[in-house]
Amino acid sequence: MNAPLCLVTGSTGYLGGRLVTELLAAGHRVRCMARTPAKLRDHPWADRVEIVRADALDPAAVRRALDGVDVAYYLIHALGSGPRFADTDRESARVFVAAAEDAGVGRLVYLGGLGPAAGSSARDSSPHLRSRAEVGEILLAGAVPTAVLRAAVIIGSGSASFEMLRYLTERLPVMVTPRWVTSRIQPIAVRDVLRYLVGCATLPPDVNRAFDIGGPDVLTYERMMQRYAAVAGLRRRRVLPVPMLSPWLSSHWVGLITPVPGALARPLVESLRSEVVCHEHDIARHIPDPPEGLIGFDRALELALTRIRDADVATRWSSAATAGAPSDPLPTDPDWSGGTLYEDVREAEPAASPAAVWRVIEGIGGTNGWYSWPLAWSVRGALDRIVGGVGLRRGRRDPHRLRVGDSLDFWRVEEVVPGRLLRLRAEMRLPGLAWLEFTVADHDGTTHYRQRALFHPRGLFGHAYWWAVFPFHGLVFGGMRRGIARAAER
Repeated sequence: MNAPLCLVTGSTGYLGGRLVTELLAAGHRVRCMARTPAKLRDHPWADRVEIVRADALDPAAVRRALDGVDVAYYLIHALGSGPRFADTDRESARVFVAAAEDAGVGRLVYLGGLGPAAGSSARDSSPHLRSRAEVGEILLAGAVPTAVLRAAVIIGSGSASFEMLRYLTERLPVMVTPRWVTSRIQPIAVRDVLRYLVGCATLPPDVNRAFDIGGPDVLTYERMMQRYAAVAGLRRRRVLPVPMLSPWLSSHWVGLITPVPGALARPLVESLRSEVVCHEHDIARHIPDPPEGLIGFDRALELALTRIRDADVATRWSSAATAGAPSDPLPTDPDWSGGTLYEDVREAEPAASPAAVWRVIEGIGGTNGWYSWPLAWSVRGALDRIVGGVGLRRGRRDPHRLRVGDSLDFWRVEEVVPGRLLRLRAEMRLPGLAWLEFTVADHDGTTHYRQRALFHPRGLFGHAYWWAVFPFHGLVFGGMRRGIARAAER
């Protein structure tokens, strides 16, 4: 008898990428649904799963993806995707339910958000929590048995909630904070979330309901920061709550201090305005707690920090695409853009082997820097943060190796051909689309290095932007070419 076939949506994201590993370890067959399958190519499990291309809003494509599936994991959220995110969430959920019913799927599993207690006013819940609750209701109302797991803050290396907590605590020994730091929260370790998700694959067919899931600790956000400081070996933080910081102002403040961009910080902040604690633990009837108990908050922090120190972060919040960032393929032919494509090309023949040059290229960014005029990069990153972009603080997933889909400061890896090509797509705030491409080759025993910056302007302001920064290209891109060549030669 074949093992159950599980479809994982959101597999390019934080939880989805980890869930695939756990499902395979549990003996399940896995199919991943993605709008851009190439982003999954470099994952360690890519050759062990089936990958299908589908947009969640395309009924025919979703139906094909669900063909023959026993359990479907719905891990899709329009988080930070603009003012109409709730409409997108609602429509994609309806498409998925209809396709699952038509395909004869045995079970749906959805991870939503833990909201205020039943009977609370709608105003007590954030728009994003209300949208997640609505998605859960749509899935539960369908003909396919559904398990909805509702979680608050997820603590694990690379999660947006953890990164926000981590950077706020580490960078601000004294902080002026909004009132939401006094809200009670029941965080949960990512290991326990994954254990519940995998366990839901074998729930009895008559189970069709929502479950609250959380760890053993209930804390205020202020207490979470103090506990983080203690676990990380930092001095006690001084927290000064003030009443006038709105969620909008708070999200910009979080965006400036942490690697989490403002568009993602706002729904996270809004969800912390009200108490988010579990009101039942019925999930234990079907998926019992481990003998040692659920992972406590301090232990979850220790596990996450150990992963980070060991550079062993399998997936991160930034693995998912940033809302509003360019997502088009690189225009290898200028005619693709239907207009102007600006290009800055730099070449060199370093006295080093192609392998040595490639090691420098693949190690670029993060703590290694960009090999040219650090002040210019720092200023550009700071300006990006001010206008709500991601800035430079996302860093790298791994200090030595890149894979398609990785975030790299304010770039994202669009293509990697080991030893030959690295192509980055810009995710900073720009009036157009931008790419940075590095290639290395052996021409008759001579190492040839080529570097291309491409910019497809949007509107008159896009053209003005290119010519405004053009005088600095010699310092930034010319310096990068020289710096990479020197580093390879060393």
